[in-house]
Amino acid sequence: MQLAFIGLGTMGRPMVEHILAADIQTRCSRIKPVSEYLLERGAVAASSPAEAARDADIVILMLPDTPDVEAVLFGPDGVAETLTEGSLVIDMSSISPVATKEFARRIKDMGAGYLDAPVSGGDVGARAASLSIMAGGSEADFERALPVLKLMGKNITRVGDVGAGQVCKVANQVIVGLTIEAVSEAFLLAERAGADVAKVRDALMGGFAQSRILEVHGQRMIDGAFEPGFAMRLHRKDLNIAHDVARSLDFSLPNTASTIQLMNAGLSQGLADKDHSALLSVLRNISPGGNAAS
Repeated sequence: MQLAFIGLGTMGRPMVEHILAADIQTRCSRIKPVSEYLLERGAVAASSPAEAARDADIVILMLPDTPDVEAVLFGPDGVAETLTEGSLVIDMSSISPVATKEFARRIKDMGAGYLDAPVSGGDVGARAASLSIMAGGSEADFERALPVLKLMGKNITRVGDVGAGQVCKVANQVIVGLTIEAVSEAFLLAERAGADVAKVRDALMGGFAQSRILEVHGQRMIDGAFEPGFAMRLHRKDLNIAHDVARSLDFSLPNTASTIQLMNAGLSQGLADKDHSALLSVLRNISPGGNAAS
């Protein structure tokens, strides 16, 4: 198998590591200094997405946003210039479901398959190969992709046709974002009231409030360890996608909207590239003073 992987960010790098460990020949586009160690593990450098995709059986994208995916697929030196008929594009980015359907249509018109397969689990899941992968596409394309997806994830589900994976990911991001906001409010309450936040977290982990967010991001908040992870600016992008879908279908997501506004405040405070768990810092900054209760 010849595979191309485009998008060597915080998530993409460990995902490629798992693919290389399975002895799959992999070409990677635009390798920066932080990614050069992948060459020592067997990756082949490509100067452009077009070069990476040339003769590839499977092309995987792991990019920040919808315009990035469009540019890599259809821009100058893009994947579409060299995509082989019968190959399969797997977009593991988190982007607009509407745009995904259009991208898939254009790729299918070229005689290739298309699967949208966004992930959840953050950098921790990427490193552990335990990502949740939610896929949209035909049954045949999903089955073809499954052996490669299993190298990167554990909970792998075909949700429906093309675009359904992105809808599922947006729903996931709503739950994650609002839960981070809830944990942040709870921790701010505890610290302003003079409680030991670490002990509060330990107590909550034994009750009905326990969650993966409280476990992982709650510890990040206690430690002040806000290096991403998953950057706040990217989570805001995902929540904006949810908001746009709701607006296009004429319904309301009021708590999603309020969390977007908090993340807007975070970006104005210089937290764009901090982990989304830094939402606690946002709440602290907009709630100055408030000495702990005696």
